[in-house]
Amino acid sequence: MSDTYGNIHSIETCGTVDGPGIRFVVFTQGCPMRCLYCHNPDTWNTEPNQKLSVSEILAQYESVKEFCKGGITVTGGEPLMQIDFVTELFRKAKEKNIHTALDTSGILFTPDDTHKFDELMKYTDLVLLDIKHIIDDEHKKLTTHSNKNILAFAKYLSDINKPVWIRHVVVPGINYKEEYLTKLGNFLGTLNNVKALDVLPYHDMAIPKYENLGIEYKLNGVPPLTKEEAINARDVILSAYKKTKQALN
Repeated sequence: MSDTYGNIHSIETCGTVDGPGIRFVVFTQGCPMRCLYCHNPDTWNTEPNQKLSVSEILAQYESVKEFCKGGITVTGGEPLMQIDFVTELFRKAKEKNIHTALDTSGILFTPDDTHKFDELMKYTDLVLLDIKHIIDDEHKKLTTHSNKNILAFAKYLSDINKPVWIRHVVVPGINYKEEYLTKLGNFLGTLNNVKALDVLPYHDMAIPKYENLGIEYKLNGVPPLTKEEAINARDVILSAYKKTKQALN
């Protein structure tokens, strides 16, 4: 049987922020979104970067598994652009009892045909779901895409009871508003599978990368979110989350 290949941007060993434990992190190449604060614009294009097979990636994992005992995380870019590859990687990983985590925006979810997602979720232990903005029109301004498929994906994961960690990058002047944070918390409160909430403060450390790539950085002048603001944002989201949970129970 022929091996399955993925278009891979890079691989990081000993990742500590990509799921539980210390992880082996596979960054896929290609993303349909253009988030204004993206810190990996070099992963946007879908031109071949390095083609690696499932077997080659698992062999790399085996060589460092004593250090990456948490498991394998696939991120991007947007890994759902290569859903067949990710499914096969996770299927083979589960044969070896390796914990699998998918870090995705969910933008490519197809609510009317979930066949491929059903198959992928058979071998996925955890989804790290990145919700950029809860308001659709504002999401389009931030990412160039609607959030409808993303929120539908969140509901789908709740329906199948797949464990999810929610990630939300908070940006001053864009989504750092009590109204938006409250609506996000209300939405999350309707889900039954949220195991963690990561509020990630916006930073501007990617500016040199944009300059090197010759890409305009459209958030120039936007200040990084402070630690205190990040704590406040998390508190607002969790308060709304808890109120919604209480109202539904």
